[in-house]
Amino acid sequence: MEEMRPIEEQKPAKEPKPRPLIDPAKAALNKTLETAAWGAFLILLGASWLVPASQVKDGWWSIGLGVIWLGLNFARLRNGLRMSVFTTFLGVLAIAAGVVGLLFKTDVDFAVFLMVAGAFLIFKPFFDKRELLGKAEQG
Repeated sequence: MEEMRPIEEQKPAKEPKPRPLIDPAKAALNKTLETAAWGAFLILLGASWLVPASQVKDGWWSIGLGVIWLGLNFARLRNGLRMSVFTTFLGVLAIAAGVVGLLFKTDVDFAVFLMVAGAFLIFKPFFDKRELLGKAEQG
């Protein structure tokens, strides 16, 4: 038979986490910023197809993409929105890969990805403590 424990020894049931509130004004501002970033990305993508490869080294396209993503998150931060973990990570990765590609004239995207992933894991508690990362629409 199963042993009965006194009530004071039983663990209390976990209360469900409250759902984060979404601020409609912040959601609208975030949508505007994301739309602008998508526009910049499409312009960069079109330019990369239009401009001959001999004119611009590949690393510059990666750097441009990283600047767009980090610029989006900087705009979010300046407007009181939370930064996105995903686009911040990809922005840092793109810039790092572009710089490494320009300096060493080699394609080391996966190696740079691993290093940036490690750095992200190291600095994640810093971002979590300051609540800088998360859903931009949350209040």
